[in-house]
Amino acid sequence: AASMARWLPWLGLALLPLAVSPAAAPGGCPSACYCVATPELVQCRYERLEEPPRELPVTVHNLSITGSNLSVLHRAAFAARPLPDLRLLRLRHDNIQTIEDMALQGLTALRTLDLSHNPLLSVAAGAFAGVPLLHTLQLNQALLAAPLEEQLALALRNLSLRRLELAGNALWALPVTLLPAGLEELDLRNNSLQRLTGPELRSLEASGLQGLRLTLGANPLSCDCALRPFLTWLRAATARVPDARSLRCAGPPPLRGATLLRLRPEGLVCTAGEGGEPGQLETASYVFFGIVLALIGIVFLMVLYLNRRGIKRWLHNLREACRDQMEGYHYRYEQDADPRRTSAVGTP
Repeated sequence: AASMARWLPWLGLALLPLAVSPAAAPGGCPSACYCVATPELVQCRYERLEEPPRELPVTVHNLSITGSNLSVLHRAAFAARPLPDLRLLRLRHDNIQTIEDMALQGLTALRTLDLSHNPLLSVAAGAFAGVPLLHTLQLNQALLAAPLEEQLALALRNLSLRRLELAGNALWALPVTLLPAGLEELDLRNNSLQRLTGPELRSLEASGLQGLRLTLGANPLSCDCALRPFLTWLRAATARVPDARSLRCAGPPPLRGATLLRLRPEGLVCTAGEGGEPGQLETASYVFFGIVLALIGIVFLMVLYLNRRGIKRWLHNLREACRDQMEGYHYRYEQDADPRRTSAVGTP
C-alpha cells in the first residue's frame, strides 16, 4: 500500500496532459475542441460548429471536425491563422452542402481531405484550388443528394490525386470524368454497379490510368452475358482489383452468391428479368420471331388469294369425284340388296 501511495503522484503527472481542459492545452487549443496529447492533433466532435474554429494551433498536423453544421465552406475558411503544417483535414458528418472557390486557401501542406457523409449540393470549380499537395480525397456517401459529376470533374481537373474514395454513393457506372491521369487507387465499394462496360474498361487502359487499382466489393454484380467483357478483363488484370477474389454475384438467382472468378465468360447466359441488357436482347429476339411469323402468314394468305380460282376449280373437281364415288357405292348397294337378284342367284 505504501509503494502504491508513492507512485500515485507520478501517475497523476503522467495523465495530466490528457486531462487538462481544452483551453489549457499547449499552443492554444480551440474552446470547442480537444487537443490530444499535443496540439498536433485537434478533434472537434459534435459541437454543432457553424464555421471552422479560428484559434487553431499553428502546429496542428491533423484536424478533425465531426458532427457540426458547417453547411457552407466559404472562401479561405481555414485562413484565420496560418496552418503551414496541416496535412490531414477530416470533415465528416458536418452537413456541408456547398464548397465555394478557394475554400481551402492557405492549406499548402494539405495531403488528405475527407468530406465523407456530407450532403453535397454544390462544388465550385475552384473549390480545391490552393492545395497543390492534395493526393487523397475521400467522398464516401457524399454524392447522394445531387448529381455532382460534372462539377467535381471541373474541381478536380488541376489536382494530382493518387487516391479517390467514392464508396456508398449509389453509382451505376464508372465515373470516368472523375479519374485524373496518375490516379493510383479508386474505391467504388458499396455502390450500385452491375458491371463495367466495354467503353469503361477501355478507359481504364488509357494513358495515365493503366496502373489504377479498383476496389469493387459490395456491388450488386449481375452475372449474365453482359458481364462477359468485365469478367474477361478481371481474369487478366486480377492484380488491379485487390478484392477480386471476394467479388460475388447478386443475380440471376441460380448464380446468386457465386464467386465471380470461379465462373467462365462463356458460361454466362442472357436471361430476362434482370432489368439489364440481356433481358432487352431476349425481348428483341422474341419480337423479331413474331414479326417473321406474321410475314409468313401474310405471304400464305396472299398465295391463297392469288390462286383462288384454281383452288375453287380444284375443290369443285374434288367434290364431283367424291360424288361419283359415292354414287358408285350406292349403286352397288342397291344391286346387292335386290331380292330378285338374290333369288336368281340361289336357284339351281
